[in-house]
Amino acid sequence: MTRDTPSGLHHIAGGGIAGLAAAVFLIRDAGTRGEDIRIYDAAEVAGGSLDASGGPDAGYLVRGGRMFEPHFACTLDLLGSIPSADDPAVSAAEDIFAFNRAVPGSGKCRLVRDGRPAPDRAELSLRMMDKLDIARLTLVPEAALGARRIEDWFRPSFFDSNFWLMWSTMFAFQPWHSAAEMRRYLKRFIHLFPGFTRIEGILRTRYNQYDSMILPVQRWLEARGVRIETGTAIADLRFAGSPGSRRATDLVLDDGTAVPLGADDKVYLTLGSMTDGAVLGSNDAAPGQEDREGPSWRLWRNLAAAEPGFGRPEAFCGDPRLSAWNSFTVTMEDPGFFAFMEAHTGNRTGTGGLVTFAGSGWVLSIVLFHQPHFRGQAPGKQVFWGYGLRGDRPGDFVRKPMWEATGDEIAAELCGQLHLSEDQAGWFRNARIRPCRMPFITSQFMPRRPGDRPLVCPPDIGNVAVMGQFCEQERDCVFTVEYSVRAARAAVAGLTGRCTPPPPVARTDLDPRVLMRAAGVFLRG
Repeated sequence: MTRDTPSGLHHIAGGGIAGLAAAVFLIRDAGTRGEDIRIYDAAEVAGGSLDASGGPDAGYLVRGGRMFEPHFACTLDLLGSIPSADDPAVSAAEDIFAFNRAVPGSGKCRLVRDGRPAPDRAELSLRMMDKLDIARLTLVPEAALGARRIEDWFRPSFFDSNFWLMWSTMFAFQPWHSAAEMRRYLKRFIHLFPGFTRIEGILRTRYNQYDSMILPVQRWLEARGVRIETGTAIADLRFAGSPGSRRATDLVLDDGTAVPLGADDKVYLTLGSMTDGAVLGSNDAAPGQEDREGPSWRLWRNLAAAEPGFGRPEAFCGDPRLSAWNSFTVTMEDPGFFAFMEAHTGNRTGTGGLVTFAGSGWVLSIVLFHQPHFRGQAPGKQVFWGYGLRGDRPGDFVRKPMWEATGDEIAAELCGQLHLSEDQAGWFRNARIRPCRMPFITSQFMPRRPGDRPLVCPPDIGNVAVMGQFCEQERDCVFTVEYSVRAARAAVAGLTGRCTPPPPVARTDLDPRVLMRAAGVFLRG
């Protein structure tokens, strides 16, 4: 079965932030007509990993969120041309800065130990040799690290430090993740070290990231004629030509439909996904462990098997046990828990950031969002989010892995970590708790070698580019919105030649003042 298409079309696989950003750059900077852009996404709603759903009865749901900060030049440039969710006269970027001025964030209780704010919550508790190992990691060339793991670089004492507990839960690193990626993070975010223990310097959105970023971008695109085909995935590409001069000739959709590509058509691929295979639970049902690859991984595997230059997906999705964790979203009516946490942490709701329970088997963390967290959130409802970085281990009060725990059992574990009384635990009696297991959520952190990630514009293929979290970009860090948006801009620039490439990554690690302030933090800690 075939479907005819006019020439000069731009086909985008994946309706996440990378795919949507590519469409914006095509229209805004490359002069493409909106009706010449097609976005295909397997999900029923665009947005990819920046999602939000649910309601007051079933409970709201956010699988997770991505951190970003003022040096994310590509993201802020993108959002600078998109009207905000609430006021078309204000851009989405302006709204982010206005919100952060009005609700500045500075956590007074980053760590809780034995049910109370940890007395050493502002200390890094690093030994001198651990500090030297951190410094050495920033100085060694990335190429010399290869596929080494973080645990291959640091001594056992490092993983007992407050620094590692705060670092790993803030960014979701595991000891077996890539030392090269940790090196990138250390250098990319060194300017944030003075506020590290308080999570200062991070930009937050007024609502969840779907409502604050995805929905405004999608509306902007649809108003310009972009067609977003949800429930439709690109399963494969067909290629023709001789070695050194290949081009894609057809898209193959998941239903077997072949879409011929014209001579001037371009294809932008989002390969791999952090939230592919996500499984939901409920108050009385655990999400279970169904670690199955979704359409984006299957597409990548098909391409890598057929054509050189598309990398090695197995390096990232080969063992979901090493890239999975569980999150949960809680919708409450009783205001008691939020009031308790405000008194407990010293932070007004929405100003404190992540709170981690030191010593918990699941390495449990929660964050109380500024309310409302959803546009149109029902009056009287409050929403917070949490996750377990080591949900593979038994909990301390619920003696099972987190993926076997129901929403009510997750609430019981949280109540135990906070040493709540039976009466206080009653705050959760009517709460809606939605657990979610994501088998590939940190797959982009897995140890990698050169060539495991394809270049944004694979060599010798003239009409295909790769975007998202699993392409190779110099110096920038995965698990950020910026990485995906930067890749989208590079893809559009590379394939069309009608817009400028992304600006270089900000090198705050070369600023002597930044280095001095960071050194002071480590010397004191």
